[in-house]
Amino acid sequence: MRKVYDVVRFILKCILIPASAVLIIYALNKPYRRIDFNKYLDIAKFTTLEHLYDHVDIGNLGSSHGAYDFDYTALEERGYACFNFANTSQSFNYDYAILKEYGSYMSSGSVLFIPISYFSFNNEVINGSEAQAMSIRYYHFLSPENIPDYDPYVDLVTTRFPILSAGEDMLKIFPGFKLSLIAYAAESEPGSITNNSENINTQVDEQNTNDVDQTSQQTVNTEEFANRARDRYSRHFDNKEEYFLPERITELYDIINYCKEHEITPVLITTPFSSYYRDLVSEDFLNEFSETVHQIATDTGVSYYDYSNDERFYNNLTYFADCDHLNESGCKYFMQVLINDVDELKKFN
Repeated sequence: MRKVYDVVRFILKCILIPASAVLIIYALNKPYRRIDFNKYLDIAKFTTLEHLYDHVDIGNLGSSHGAYDFDYTALEERGYACFNFANTSQSFNYDYAILKEYGSYMSSGSVLFIPISYFSFNNEVINGSEAQAMSIRYYHFLSPENIPDYDPYVDLVTTRFPILSAGEDMLKIFPGFKLSLIAYAAESEPGSITNNSENINTQVDEQNTNDVDQTSQQTVNTEEFANRARDRYSRHFDNKEEYFLPERITELYDIINYCKEHEITPVLITTPFSSYYRDLVSEDFLNEFSETVHQIATDTGVSYYDYSNDERFYNNLTYFADCDHLNESGCKYFMQVLINDVDELKKFN
């Protein structure tokens, strides 16, 4: 009889302990998901797309050059529905994934700008940590079938139960407890408080936010532009074994083919760069880049507009937030340029 009792008790422990752990995780996960959402405010726009748009007339894909350089205010004031599908450090495979997920919003005859930057045929991210951080955000708004290299485990611990990957961020659920820990640390080691486990998504977001300060300045600090240009050039070109990956070229063809199949007009475009950035790039690369893009444009019959060396922007630093991103006034002027230059937009005039 004693043995039966011990067996039953053991079985109950095996059931109750995991069940208790699951309940605790579930209870903590709900409030933490609200905290975790704040890390991804830059992708909240896709929720607005689902709720506020029944169609899109003009849009764009792209990385930060797409995210920051397109201001559709002038076209929206004319009654057209416009949407920016770009995200910082977004490569063609994610452009294509977003298009498969949300391309149905693009109306028949709509125009979709496809920005092509100097790093577009490679990757803007510089290490595995950034690549991981970039991929995680797509789990929050893309369907599993559209996420490149979808991993169910990543989905589970980052979107379904983010509490499982919260780390020290879990303390945000208990703000009073966190403050007491900070006070204790301050007493133990004055002046030495640091957050060494800052969330990797925040690191990438801060990097891109620092890269693009959208505040216009009356006086341009040319030395700062030069320094930032060297940093950006290093990020885009250093330690890259191949600048033109075949898979990226294939993905661009896939994007264009998707547009044609769904009666969307694709337009290839390279946004304005300042002389401080472009002058660092070798002529050999510029020639290969130009040949590659023009070959794709010729093969597909798609227009390509290159503003990387446009005299209206190239040496006019008052239009730039940094060496390769426009500021607010630069974005507005750039859209006016596009409205006047791009034949595919003429029907919206």
